[in-house]
Amino acid sequence: MKEFKITYFFDEEHYIRRFIHIESQEKAEELVQKERDQYISFTDSRDIYHELNTRNVRVIQISEYHRIDKTKKY
Repeated sequence: MKEFKITYFFDEEHYIRRFIHIESQEKAEELVQKERDQYISFTDSRDIYHELNTRNVRVIQISEYHRIDKTKKY
């Protein structure tokens, strides 16, 4: 599984980020397309619950995310 960051932009200043684990970029794109014009819900890494109407989103970006372990000392 790979981790992907999905960013939903409402305007130039307001956005919500969501992280998903899925097999590929293509599968992530399929998920976003399937959720178009629907309500979706998810809990973020801070345990904050979000309900989002994707109809109100202006731009959606998907990118593979490479998480950095901040607990390691280099």
